[in-house]
Amino acid sequence: MIDHPEITQRLIAKLNGALPLPARLPPEAQDLLRRQTSSPTISDRVAITSISYLGDEGGIVCKLDLGPHVENAAFTSITHLRFDPRSPLAREIAAYQTHRVKRIQRQR
Repeated sequence: MIDHPEITQRLIAKLNGALPLPARLPPEAQDLLRRQTSSPTISDRVAITSISYLGDEGGIVCKLDLGPHVENAAFTSITHLRFDPRSPLAREIAAYQTHRVKRIQRQR
């Protein structure tokens, strides 16, 4: 098992209560979304508008609002996003991200 079910469910509840939640895309994710949406401009600042849990295989997945100029919906794992360290949920999100990445690496 990759995620701790109770901890993950508590985090999801807190994330849902904080929506829309600001996040930042790393350059690699911006480039990928630019290619997938055919939009010349994808900002590094996005808003998370919805949270889903895809089980141990997919983890926490976020629906992103990329702005009015992008028609397609974009989804990404929360592990691919960056958050303001001053955010009230930043520590819990970082702990989830670190734990998940380490557990996935160990499974390989």
